[in-house]
Amino acid sequence: MNRDSASRAPRPGWPLWIAVLFLAALLGFLAFTGIEIIHEGWQQELHRADAIVVFGAAEYSGHPSPVLRARLDHAFGLFQKGVAPVVIVTGGAAADPSFSEGGVGSDYLEHRGIPEQNLIAETQGSDTAQSAVRVAVIMRANGLHSCVAVSDAYHVFRIKKLLEHEGIGPVYVSPRPDSRPHSFALRAYAVLREASSYLAWKLGLT
Repeated sequence: MNRDSASRAPRPGWPLWIAVLFLAALLGFLAFTGIEIIHEGWQQELHRADAIVVFGAAEYSGHPSPVLRARLDHAFGLFQKGVAPVVIVTGGAAADPSFSEGGVGSDYLEHRGIPEQNLIAETQGSDTAQSAVRVAVIMRANGLHSCVAVSDAYHVFRIKKLLEHEGIGPVYVSPRPDSRPHSFALRAYAVLREASSYLAWKLGLT
């Protein structure tokens, strides 16, 4: 190898610097996103909208889990206040194909007093991203444009981004009360999980 070729060869330190810069960018993205997640989780945007969208959680043999029930009860209160005339409940079936989160949630709200014609169940989404896509299809088919998204505090940031990506808007958020974890460790874990899920979606991995 001549002297010119040797001078053009990459220095051994470059791979390390690239790795350091990549890690710094990754941590910076997660930190900035985490701040946005926390900020969004404190919002209660009770604006008039075309629909209230309740993102699903576990159901047990046709009965909503405590988390899902709390989300549904919060949505029921919003409906009673006249925030929106339609409630869309999302979530597909899990281990038991006889029931879906969306179907169970819709039945629960109907039993609480919301008329059937004011309820729509999205029953195919297996995760937040799929449910957002299907909600957008349902809303467009019914001439609905704006919505208030109901879920847990640290979940609503990602929901808002997903729905906006699908052309829904404006998207307001209304987290269910007392849905932030009580300990610092659990709050940090929840924020990191949501930030990582959002990053994976941005990279097209989900």
